[in-house]
Amino acid sequence: MDISIHVTFLPHTDPEASLAFYRDTLGFELRKDVGYENMRWLTLGPADRPDSNIVLYPPNADPGVSDEEGKVVLEMMAKGTFASIMLATPDVDATFAQIQGSLEASGAEVMQEPTDQDWGQRDCAFRDPAGNTVRMQQVK
Repeated sequence: MDISIHVTFLPHTDPEASLAFYRDTLGFELRKDVGYENMRWLTLGPADRPDSNIVLYPPNADPGVSDEEGKVVLEMMAKGTFASIMLATPDVDATFAQIQGSLEASGAEVMQEPTDQDWGQRDCAFRDPAGNTVRMQQVK
């Protein structure tokens, strides 16, 4: 079988802050910027990987989510427990050093600087402006 991940979804609470974070801090290119009423969906991804996409979406966009559930989602996002993504880089230390100043300037919370994990990977972690956990793992 030939299966790959084409799109993953992460919620956002501020499209401009999320756009700045993923485009300006992580260097992803903006592929789509779609608005509907007072909502906005942003599709971004690595410039050299046109088949890898992150869609940043408004968490209140799903009409099947009640107001009560929407409040819970926002509370979980604020705590960083709702959504996460794992990114990969060949040199996590160099990449972290390159983006560290931008992370702090964007208001992102650095959760963990590059560290060797017990399970054998080296990674770092931070939160995007919406509170989503972003882990970056070293993959050779």
